[in-house]
Amino acid sequence: MLTTDYIPGVKRFSDEANIHYRFESAEKLLQDKDVLTTMIRHHQSQQQPRLQTLLNYYKGDNEAILEEKRRREEHLADNRATHNFAKYVSQFIQSYLLGVPLKTAHTDETINDEIRDININNEADEHNSDLALDQSIFGRAYELLYRSQDDQAKFVLLNPLHTFVIYDETVERKPIAAVRYISKQFTDNTTVFVYTDREEHRFTMDNGYDLKATDKKSHYFKGVPVNEYENNKFRQGDFEDVLSLIDLYDSAQSDTANYMQDLNDAMLVIKGELDLEDQYEEDPIEVAQRMKEANILYMKPPQLGDGREGNVDAGYIYKQYDVSGTEAYKDRVFSNILLFTSIPNLLDDESNRTPQSGEALKMKLFALQQKKTIKERLFKKSLRNRYRLINNILSIASEGGFNVDDITITFSENLPPMLENELKWFTDAGGKLSQETLLSQLSFVENADDEMQKIKKEDEQQPTRQRSVDMYREFAQVNQEEVKENE
Repeated sequence: MLTTDYIPGVKRFSDEANIHYRFESAEKLLQDKDVLTTMIRHHQSQQQPRLQTLLNYYKGDNEAILEEKRRREEHLADNRATHNFAKYVSQFIQSYLLGVPLKTAHTDETINDEIRDININNEADEHNSDLALDQSIFGRAYELLYRSQDDQAKFVLLNPLHTFVIYDETVERKPIAAVRYISKQFTDNTTVFVYTDREEHRFTMDNGYDLKATDKKSHYFKGVPVNEYENNKFRQGDFEDVLSLIDLYDSAQSDTANYMQDLNDAMLVIKGELDLEDQYEEDPIEVAQRMKEANILYMKPPQLGDGREGNVDAGYIYKQYDVSGTEAYKDRVFSNILLFTSIPNLLDDESNRTPQSGEALKMKLFALQQKKTIKERLFKKSLRNRYRLINNILSIASEGGFNVDDITITFSENLPPMLENELKWFTDAGGKLSQETLLSQLSFVENADDEMQKIKKEDEQQPTRQRSVDMYREFAQVNQEEVKENE
């Protein structure tokens, strides 16, 4: 039973903020609009708040520090410094995973060219990078496959805040439908798209969640054309576990800024007698305030019982600041944020200004490498489903087809290249590598097989070029001898 109301308490998110939607079949779902409506309402009330919070933190709008009431006294400073750890974590992981575009290659050269053309037409490198970013932020990402007006297979990124996939109730958890809804600006209506393995259904929904069918058309992908990319088994974002630590760091830095600002408004303590009421026909507080503004205080010493005069003094009092303790606390929180997100602390050795090698960075990135392995495996799974859907529609359109299992997907770490030591060790041990393998290690070579074909073509043309060069040299030599004879 899906609930639709959640009151925040100790936990930041509802237990149902990240569940998968399950149902018997797409046919029964389309027949029972009440269930479909309940799913949409549940997504808006239970899942959207979590997704919106994660997006806010990525944008630097850290909710805890910006929304909570922090200072009781209105006259005290109330700085609210936000620190965008979320963006740093997600962009670091996104760049590490897909900073170097992944390579897709097929064993058949003709099909390989066809896949490359599809990727180029869809700007797949940028699209894949955006998918990885959404994965890192929301724990999930979505793309929609469709047939464009010029009969091209296209795929586009979808907004996770308004998209979800519905799976069947079997242990295989196969997708049976996907929902995408768009709230129209300046109106109370929402357009709802429901995708099945054969059709795209269009509905309108008002504020009362009354669904009305408006259109239906076939898509021929032989599968749900909305593809979900999961970040991990639990669909958690890469910085979701450390939101509370980010809040602590924001609070600590804001309190430090408040202390520094409140120091300028410290309370003045006067030890002595001003006797303002006898000298002025004014409010003594106003007189003291004017003295303070002028940086002058007129005080007379108190008269002691034996005729002696007492001491006078003035100074400020303010809350004492434990500099070393506070800074150590902030450093500990900072380190924990990076530790629990598997991000290396690149500032841990500020004395060493020498650029670190790729191998040295790999040691720091060991924890992130374990996370990267999981992300790659799930990304490849969804990526193969993308090309499987594309293959289905190409086959129907008689535009060819291919075996998706023959596609090789290669991820390259975005690190400073340090191949010299590996190659030296390998060659010293008597190892040999083919030219194709060597070419595949070059980041600027997109396809090693294509490069080999270009080299072969140039080698075939080389004898002709060499004969032309030899004929030119022979002609130049004869011409030079004739000149000498004439002289």
